Amino acid sequence: MRVNLKNILFTNLLIIITGYFSYGQYPFVREKIENLPNFDNKTLHYGYFIGFNNYDFKFEYLDSYYQIDKLKDIVVEKSTGFNVGLIGDLRLNKYFNLRIEPGLYANQRKLLYPDQNELPNKEDKIREIKSTYIHLPLLIKFNSIRINNFKPFIVGGGSTSINLSSNQKNTDDNLNNVFRLKSPTINYELGIGIDFYLTYFKFSPSIRGIFSMKNEIIQDNDPNSPWTSNIKNLLSRGFIINFTFE
Repeated sequence: MRVNLKNILFTNLLIIITGYFSYGQYPFVREKIENLPNFDNKTLHYGYFIGFNNYDFKFEYLDSYYQIDKLKDIVVEKSTGFNVGLIGDLRLNKYFNLRIEPGLYANQRKLLYPDQNELPNKEDKIREIKSTYIHLPLLIKFNSIRINNFKPFIVGGGSTSINLSSNQKNTDDNLNNVFRLKSPTINYELGIGIDFYLTYFKFSPSIRGIFSMKNEIIQDNDPNSPWTSNIKNLLSRGFIINFTFE
């Protein structure tokens, strides 16, 4: 069963928003000594993050792919990659912060092509795609009310990803086992997380979805290439888990 990442994110966002408006109905929540009580009053602060990613592809095929060629979907075999980067946070008001989180994202995906006459050999049905992104997001962080030493938040915005392993300028193509992608890409992002106020710093685990809005595939030199000719659009999708220290 395929999990719909967007539905998961929107469901969790709804839970956080509901909790935000419901908190005022429960005045009996026991107060504790607050760590870093003045942290959120800073106009500007910095930090860093480390984390993991899991990237997928969304395929949009030509109509003939199913109706005439009667081919099955290309399968993406995913693997877990890593993220690391810096954080710059600008306080706009009590509830909103503007954030920039430049980072390095590395991952690997494998495309498994369905059986077809044009690809008789097993090795021709597999394409390994390694990606190293310079990821540059500009985000708005919406903060809920702080409850003792934790505070849920929602984050969203846009980003660009420069793929250093895209092979965009490579003249070889899939005939030489080179799968080419365009770089950079443009994405939108949506995520949720929780700020934990510890004794000396703020620790924030979060999950986020990254969705490309720009076709990334570069067609092979042969217009009838079995690897690319049936693909109209190829869009990256990423599921990110970050641990931030501020």
